[in-house]
Amino acid sequence: MATQVIILNGGSSSGKSGIVRCLQAVLPDPWLAFGCDSFVDALPAKMRDSDGGIVFAADGGVSVGADFRALEAAWMEGVVAMVRAGARVIIDDVFLGGAESQKRWQKALGGPAVLWVGVRCESAVAAGREIARGDRVRGMAALQADVVHEGVSYDLEVDTTRTESLLCARTIAARVS
Repeated sequence: MATQVIILNGGSSSGKSGIVRCLQAVLPDPWLAFGCDSFVDALPAKMRDSDGGIVFAADGGVSVGADFRALEAAWMEGVVAMVRAGARVIIDDVFLGGAESQKRWQKALGGPAVLWVGVRCESAVAAGREIARGDRVRGMAALQADVVHEGVSYDLEVDTTRTESLLCARTIAARVS
């Protein structure tokens, strides 16, 4: 079965977004890209810093509530509907719940062929990128570097600590059937 979905999971500032852009350039067919950052940006302002929504703590911790989970499930179903309609999709996500986050995607996806990709990056390197970006709460990258991979099963893992996004994308593209 041909790969229809590529899901990249990694901590904040691990390099997922750069890999996604490179994948779109190197894959022979057109692929749509969706990320958890765009989903969070689409949330109503009142859901930020609310118990039901999403809270970014001063130390970089992130917690989400029931309203967030309900909208996330609807977003996932919308992405899956595009896949079922024939689109190829790359997802850029941060599995804050480790294996439980992967299970939510597995439940939503059902049948389409998925390539699960772990994007790793040493904590100190990701923290340096986080500072350079300037759009993240400091500490988020270090807190997420390992926890997002706990209990998650991958078809492939790449490490952006010393490997450029384009080489990672080519490695992933070689596994797309």
